[in-house]
Amino acid sequence: MTDKNQETQLKIEGRNPVLEAFRSGRTVDRLYVLDGCQDGPVGTIVREAKKQGTLIRFVPKERLDGLSERGKHQGVIALAAAYAYASVEEMLQKAQEKGEPPFLFLLDGIVDPHNLGAIIRTANLAGAHGVIIPRNRAVGLTGTVAKTSAGALNYTPVARVTNLKETIQSLKKQGLWFVCADMSGTPMYSLDLRGPIGLVIGSEGEGVSRLVKENCDMVAAIPMKGEIDSLNASVAAGVLAYEIVRQRG
Repeated sequence: MTDKNQETQLKIEGRNPVLEAFRSGRTVDRLYVLDGCQDGPVGTIVREAKKQGTLIRFVPKERLDGLSERGKHQGVIALAAAYAYASVEEMLQKAQEKGEPPFLFLLDGIVDPHNLGAIIRTANLAGAHGVIIPRNRAVGLTGTVAKTSAGALNYTPVARVTNLKETIQSLKKQGLWFVCADMSGTPMYSLDLRGPIGLVIGSEGEGVSRLVKENCDMVAAIPMKGEIDSLNASVAAGVLAYEIVRQRG
């Protein structure tokens, strides 16, 4: 995630405001700490960040000065999510309330906020019950994501999990099947994509990681006839999502 995208999040500066953000339960995506600073208050903030699983980066003063908007960071700057995260359980409850088999999107390492926003928009329009993203090595719910989703973020819950593979394994025990997108897979029209399902989309450059792919029940390939061999992540998500919609309908 680039600094430009990070700056679209809510920025919290100063020791007391940052510590209060953690203790109030606010979701903090990333914490920047002055490298080498070991005093008590900063140590307390770092411990709170570790409890939440927040990504921590120790950086030089020049980096903090560059990120700071008020010039009073006191050695710590936190980037909080622009929107609150939901839980996976809330998504399953949403499906139950609608009387529908669960339909979830799981995103493996999407780092472009425009792609994430577009996928959330597609998930909403396709009737998915939620989107699951990993805590690390992926973009969070920034202002850019919210804007690109064109309002869908107000209606489609997004959950952030520590381990995508373990989340898939847990959801399998609750009856979900998982299909991931990969050009080496079976043509999507040949797969049975009905019932409770999770659609797994990989990162823009690397695709679905090996461990996540190994835990999927199906690997779907999108037929392509052009000279290039891959689709943008958000476009791939849309194509596969609407094949799921067609079969569910």
